[in-house]
Amino acid sequence: MELLLPIGVVLASYLVGSLSFAVIVSRLMGLNDPRSYGSKNPGATNVLRSGNKKAAILTLLFDAFKGWLPVWLVLGFGPAHGLGVEVAALAGLAAFLGHLYPVFFGFVGGKGVATAVGVLLGINGLLALATVGTFAIVVYFSRYVSLASMVAAVFAPVYYLFGDGVAWQASAAEVLCLAVMAVLLVWRHRENINRLFAGTESKLGAKKS
Repeated sequence: MELLLPIGVVLASYLVGSLSFAVIVSRLMGLNDPRSYGSKNPGATNVLRSGNKKAAILTLLFDAFKGWLPVWLVLGFGPAHGLGVEVAALAGLAAFLGHLYPVFFGFVGGKGVATAVGVLLGINGLLALATVGTFAIVVYFSRYVSLASMVAAVFAPVYYLFGDGVAWQASAAEVLCLAVMAVLLVWRHRENINRLFAGTESKLGAKKS
């Protein structure tokens, strides 16, 4: 019986993560399915290719929100029911996995950048700020959004471990979940990696020929 609540929380988090807001927002706003054009990736960046900035911003915010919400709920209300940071970390990971492999959309999801940021925000605001700052710096100097996303994801667990200067106080569950998210996020960008090595990856602000 003691395991039923944590399992239920993790499952519910996965279902929340499975809400593909790129598809939902596009449908509500009368736009084409983002899985049918551009990179075919159901994420904010591809929705932006529709030319509708409002839809892209809403997608970004909702994708981040669904990563933040489960973590925030468990950390805020879980202790009264015996749920600690370990369950919060697993809830965040489950929401992230839901975005990558959404049960409501044929298990075909996005790359998880916005949802991962939401999870980080739920765990620690400064952690999210440092990670987003890393993303911004890499984008500024390289103009590659994909590269910035991967670098920021890899640095996130490092920041969590050493941000307070006391690595042994870090939760092993949170570090592990952040590491798994980083690996999966890099894996989801494997096509971008191939284009980066081939020199064909598009840069931010570059005009297509």
